[in-house]
Amino acid sequence: MGTKFNGTRDEVRALDTFIKLVRAAGSVSSRVESRFSEIDLTVSQFGVLEALYHLGPLHQKDLAKKILKSTGNITMVVDNLEQRGLVIRSRDDDDRRHFYVTITAAGTKLIRSFFPGHAARITAELSVLTRAEQEELGRLCKKVGLGRTE
Repeated sequence: MGTKFNGTRDEVRALDTFIKLVRAAGSVSSRVESRFSEIDLTVSQFGVLEALYHLGPLHQKDLAKKILKSTGNITMVVDNLEQRGLVIRSRDDDDRRHFYVTITAAGTKLIRSFFPGHAARITAELSVLTRAEQEELGRLCKKVGLGRTE
């Protein structure tokens, strides 16, 4: 269902496109992220563990940027992961105002066992598109996400 807004052609096209983008992303995310309950993680917690697993230790503020969360929210997410023994937080020796967050052996084990299935689910979800369509969708999403023309 498209927009019912009675605007200009450009406005209607943009709103219809936005609705399709949000609904598609929401549908795929819902199907993929529903499996996070199997490992008792929220989307944000999974994002933190996945980032640390693939990128190594990060400053807490960099983690917030990476998973598109506020620094206040990331503090709570890291607190909860730390309570479960999945990450540890340590002060930056060079700047004691900042904390590094590092994935623990338990966090690594959890992500290492779950991630292959996660990648397979995403691959299956996007298999409705050809390789070229996936590449084009990726390019277009990046363009929209950055908010600028190429």
